[in-house]
Amino acid sequence: MDNIMNSPAYKAAREKAQELLKKLTLTEKIGQLSQFGNSIYSSEEKIYEDHFREGKVGSFLTLRGAEKTNKIQSDLLEMQRTPIPAIFADDVIHGYRTTFPTPIAQSCSWDPELTERCDAAAAKEAYAAGLKWTFGPMVDIARDPRWGRIMEGFGEDTYLCSQFAAAAVRGFQDNGKTPLLACMKHYAAYGACVGGRDYNTADVSLETLHEVYLPPFKAGIDAGAATVMSAFNDVNGVPATANHYLLTDVLRGQFGFKGFVVSDAGAVGELIAHGFAADPKDAVCKAFSAGVDMIMAGDMFNDNIPALLEEGKLKMEDIDRSVLPILTLKYLTGLFEEPYVDPDGEKIFFCEEHLALAREAGTQCAVLLENNGILPLKNVKSIALTGPLTHPCGQAHLLGGWCGIADPSRTVTIEDGLRAAIPDANINVIPGATFVHMDKEDIDAIASDAAGSDVIIAVVGEENGMAGEAGSKADLDLCGSQEDLILALCDTGRPVICLVSAGRPLVLSKIKDKVAALLNIWQPGTEAGNAVADLLTGKVNPSGHLTTTFPYTVGQVPIYYNHPSTGRPASGRWRFESKYMDCPIEPLYPFGYGLSYTSFEYSEISLSSDSIAADGELKVSLTVTNTGDQDGAAVVQLYVRDLVASRVRPVKELKGFKKVFLEKGASTRVVISLPAANLAFVNSDLEWVVEPGQFKLWIADNSADERFEFDFEVT
Repeated sequence: MDNIMNSPAYKAAREKAQELLKKLTLTEKIGQLSQFGNSIYSSEEKIYEDHFREGKVGSFLTLRGAEKTNKIQSDLLEMQRTPIPAIFADDVIHGYRTTFPTPIAQSCSWDPELTERCDAAAAKEAYAAGLKWTFGPMVDIARDPRWGRIMEGFGEDTYLCSQFAAAAVRGFQDNGKTPLLACMKHYAAYGACVGGRDYNTADVSLETLHEVYLPPFKAGIDAGAATVMSAFNDVNGVPATANHYLLTDVLRGQFGFKGFVVSDAGAVGELIAHGFAADPKDAVCKAFSAGVDMIMAGDMFNDNIPALLEEGKLKMEDIDRSVLPILTLKYLTGLFEEPYVDPDGEKIFFCEEHLALAREAGTQCAVLLENNGILPLKNVKSIALTGPLTHPCGQAHLLGGWCGIADPSRTVTIEDGLRAAIPDANINVIPGATFVHMDKEDIDAIASDAAGSDVIIAVVGEENGMAGEAGSKADLDLCGSQEDLILALCDTGRPVICLVSAGRPLVLSKIKDKVAALLNIWQPGTEAGNAVADLLTGKVNPSGHLTTTFPYTVGQVPIYYNHPSTGRPASGRWRFESKYMDCPIEPLYPFGYGLSYTSFEYSEISLSSDSIAADGELKVSLTVTNTGDQDGAAVVQLYVRDLVASRVRPVKELKGFKKVFLEKGASTRVVISLPAANLAFVNSDLEWVVEPGQFKLWIADNSADERFEFDFEVT
């Protein structure tokens, strides 16, 4: 796909921006670096009209709607000495009005093109509401499910996250047509915050930083990402918002980033709390000098940059350097030619095309974890439906965190989806289940009522506010008495189908072997009920595979599949190994895991060669056969291990995958390419190198699957 930042249109926009920049006063220039509007931390709405005449506003956040943005834009342009339209921004994370599954759920589709389509639809709706910029995608690698913001990203694997990062950028920016500028966040290593505690420190080696946490940003930049957001956290002692190495040396120098950097909300002022800046002026100097171009949000740049110029701590060329990409992108998005939007464009909200896509995405993202044969449902005459996420309270929670201005009343409930899909079944909706503690008497009453049905469906998990920003948790068990409820339902002797809706992996070890089926539906979005019904009835065969490891217990965290090898690896053979004494070595469900209603066989696997050059490519071919009695999709995964290297390597790394849909009984030949460049790692000199040596390769159904193992060499 074309990178809009390398296009003739970008070059033309930059030339126009350079001419306009010459005409601006210092105040107007600094105004372009300043963002205002609503904070997500407050319900107060402020427009800052008193800033318009001096040109002290360049952007607004969380102000949306065609009528509102048109009015603000009109007032701004009318009052300015040099009319420059503002760019309106918002957190469009997984949909605008039509809500799609959360990003962590989308990654479980193992289909980046699906994310591209979802984000393109979200961009169209947001654009109709006057927005030209989204604070997404989040491309942080998240290896700790205690971190609430794991729901905003694409999982624990760098390779997979990089594929989805590029797809999300293409989707938001409509393959280079820029209906909505993408903003990759949080730069950088925010997902490495210690203990999974939001806003906390990230202490990682530079090798790990470059090898694990930065590649998704590079992938997004290569796809044309227009903007980047600096992170709240410090990285190895230097706050990301004032980190010259990250923001200038790496982002602009090594990665060739041409857009602009915006701070996260309040992050410049928080340099003082970090103990990295003495006062607001010092904070502005350090953040701006490091490479932050626009502040979110407020007057700190307006109030302090003039004095810093007078003191010689900043130079005018520094100001121009930051203003130029902002003006360039305003030209590139067409803001100068058409600063307003047509209010009739908002008719696209909840359009049939977007609802159909949301339903499709909901089916593709769910992961079947357990199934004793109860699913898909057939000839069911009566269903007991219970749990805290059933109608009506579940409507908002099924949307997930960061759902923008979604309309919970438009959410298709699990009840409504089931009634539409199985109209002849008697569905008994049993109220009373909650996310908090329930008395045993109440649990027993629900179980007694449910016992009269053929099948029990329990919808459990998290409220949407339990994940996302400031959603870190020390406990990953099902909250309240949900676990007790499920066990009581199982004790009735009726088959229990457990649907888990959450923004993160939960500990499900006590219920996994008790229930008849366990389906992780994540937080599916607007079409939740229809998507779930499609899966339960077999209209759609589950094909999701996990992109984050599910722990057996929270004490295993952090637990991720591609951990470095150790001198005493855990094998369970003797005491003196790297393991815990009081829990299993393995996780509850490994990365890449997912079941289907059908079965697949991998055969005739061959490698194009048993050795490749350091600049060569290996091709792995295999036949995939649907050996079951239902149509379905397999996710073929390719893992490698570098056996001996100059730095300790992971025990296994995903380096390729392909999702293949097959009708029952059908076969197809699949080829996965493995360029030797994908085997590169960062050495102690921070150089990417492909070292010669011996490698293991697995074609697998998940990261723990080692049935098909091969050897090859890089020469």
